[in-house]
Amino acid sequence: MEFRTITQDGTAEQDIKKSRFICQAKRVESEEEARTFIQAVKKEHYKATHNCSAFILGEKSEIKRSSDDGEPSGTAGVPMLGVLENHDLTNVCVVVTRYFGGIKLGAGGLIRAYASSVALAIKELGIVQRKEQIGLQVELSYSQYQEYANFLKEQELEEFDTQFTDKVQTLLYLDKERIESVQDALIDFYQGKVSYQETELREVEIPQPLYQNQE
Repeated sequence: MEFRTITQDGTAEQDIKKSRFICQAKRVESEEEARTFIQAVKKEHYKATHNCSAFILGEKSEIKRSSDDGEPSGTAGVPMLGVLENHDLTNVCVVVTRYFGGIKLGAGGLIRAYASSVALAIKELGIVQRKEQIGLQVELSYSQYQEYANFLKEQELEEFDTQFTDKVQTLLYLDKERIESVQDALIDFYQGKVSYQETELREVEIPQPLYQNQE
């Protein structure tokens, strides 16, 4: 399981030609959760002119939905969805609320307004890559442990939950594709005299840079 999503839920707001655009973004795990969020925003902003929405779900972005909520067809939901797609995001729902300010934007203006509202929210909230890592428990003698920091530095790894008894037990977390190479490196580093075993998986979230020139 590996995918990109927003770092956290949140809101971003901008004014365009006296219209107020409020983008609320939320991490979601199901279509039901996304639709519940959309309805909650509509209830919160029931006096707004429009509450347009888009969401993507699934590790492979299998589910994609959007709504123009009364704006001209294709000027709101689809551009919003496009921004999520351009950033390779999934398991996220965005709702852009518009309070009309009296100046019509035209189709092109609406597309830019709704897309930029989502882009602004993503920029402010940030993106993470969510992935599973496998645990590797390493058992060392105290003399071996004195050299362990050098191994960690070489492999760009960090130790966790280190316990000192008659021996030293310490835990590494690795991307699945690295497990064999790190095990081989351990064996080489300690000339075969090292004990280790794979342990539980964990989910981690790694901050990601925004793609350049994306809305």
